[in-house]
Amino acid sequence: MTAQNGVFITFEGIDGSGKSTQTRLLVDYLTSLGRNVILTREPGGSVGAEEIRSLVLEGDPDRWSAETELLLFTAARRDHLERTIEPALAEGKIVICDRFVDSTRMYQGLSRGDLREKVDKLHNLMIQREPDLTILIDMDPQTGLSRAKGRQTAEERFEDFGQELQVKMRHGFLDLAQQYKNRFRIIDGGQAIEDVAHDIQLAVSDYLS
Repeated sequence: MTAQNGVFITFEGIDGSGKSTQTRLLVDYLTSLGRNVILTREPGGSVGAEEIRSLVLEGDPDRWSAETELLLFTAARRDHLERTIEPALAEGKIVICDRFVDSTRMYQGLSRGDLREKVDKLHNLMIQREPDLTILIDMDPQTGLSRAKGRQTAEERFEDFGQELQVKMRHGFLDLAQQYKNRFRIIDGGQAIEDVAHDIQLAVSDYLS
């Protein structure tokens, strides 16, 4: 990958941690400063990837094996990268993405199966890009799951695995933040929304400066 002009910021965390809200607030904040920003998400972010999104986020929890999920998520990510992320970075934009490969490292690599080595090998082969900065919103698993289930959408396949998965995810994300500590910033998601947003703004502003 050759795009180096823009900045690629990803948000990670367990289900219900407030990522979608905080990505929108960050876009508003950076736009108010005159930054050229786009907001995208995974799975999704391109026409093809959005079609795959419905396959992996809807339906019975046992609809796919972890191995099949890994292939589907990677296919969606490749299309997303080609059609949305890389072109925006090449234009010098700040790309803010709700989830990226770190979620796959957790869901399919750790919590849904012992596939971390395969996740990284496939990522290195087909994606070849890490975020420049990752915001991890840390949240109590019970609180996060309650929030996520309260949304009552069709996209609850992973929430339906229950709290045990969310507990594994939280520990896994914190471990991942230590592994990639140069790009991770951990934010306390248990605060009020405006306080979480303020901490994120400080972390992002510090990085961009």
